Amino acid sequence: MRVAVIIPAFRVREQILSVLALVGAEVQGIFVVDDCCPEQSGEFVTKNCSDPRLRVLRNAQNLGVGGATLAGFTAAAGEGFQILVKVDGDGQIDPRLIPRIIKPLTELRADYVKGNRFYSPSSLTSMPGVRLFGNSMLSFVNKVVTGYWNLMDPTNGFVAINAAMLQLLPLERIEKRYFFESDMLFRLNTFRAVVTEIPMSAVYGDEKSNLRISRVVAEFPPKYTTRFFKRIFYSYFLRDFNACSVFILSSLLFLGFGAIFGLRVWIQSHQSGVFASDGTVMLAALPIILGFQSFLAAVGFDVGNVPTAPLSRELTRDSRESS
Repeated sequence: MRVAVIIPAFRVREQILSVLALVGAEVQGIFVVDDCCPEQSGEFVTKNCSDPRLRVLRNAQNLGVGGATLAGFTAAAGEGFQILVKVDGDGQIDPRLIPRIIKPLTELRADYVKGNRFYSPSSLTSMPGVRLFGNSMLSFVNKVVTGYWNLMDPTNGFVAINAAMLQLLPLERIEKRYFFESDMLFRLNTFRAVVTEIPMSAVYGDEKSNLRISRVVAEFPPKYTTRFFKRIFYSYFLRDFNACSVFILSSLLFLGFGAIFGLRVWIQSHQSGVFASDGTVMLAALPIILGFQSFLAAVGFDVGNVPTAPLSRELTRDSRESS
């Protein structure tokens, strides 16, 4: 399988040449995407890098890291590359890890692979405390929202995808900016794609992150919320109806009845000054207990429902037969 590396370039002029120098022989194509960079990174790379594998793409306007990545993915897939790898241009990702991240794809054991900086405590020593805490919280939220309970470090920018899998995704609907990695996982889950991880260490130098905490706090919660409800609807009501669907409906029914009935009894008791009987209290409490148990059963089912059958095996076979 031919491998292409996509490197979004935005204010990475000082680091990008060292990143390019570390791309190994396992890669047949290098796509640097100048995302309307004010430092003219694309022009800088063209003048200072003579690697014959290099292509420089230029976005007419800034699309964000996701938009630049998707532009590179689309261009590389259009040239016939079957494995697409995204590496940040700021030097935080070691391109010498590319053979490891593409292995599950070349062996058709996964449809999408990402890096994980949380495998070993020693790999976290260089990560700033604020980033460590933020990534831990986002990781848990991401598990709930995307359904990939086996994954950590959702904002990791080191990812690789099978080009056949990419063609299934609605690229025009995927987030183009910093929510890109999380949205990719949500979209992949709607197709039951298999996603796995490789351990890695991040490198933090003098590069400046363009991501602001205030932007994450303001923009991410609404996007996570809408995607969570969409995933639950797609997975357990539209595409399939199974035991988890029953658990979800029963938990809503029991919790709703218990809460409404209990509130009504409490209001009547408060107005009359007469305490409700033990039986009345249990009639409100029991549905809430049953609803909570059903909720836990739904969560347990969802945790065990992580996709395990790669789509790439069938997709790759079909593409070979059609060619």
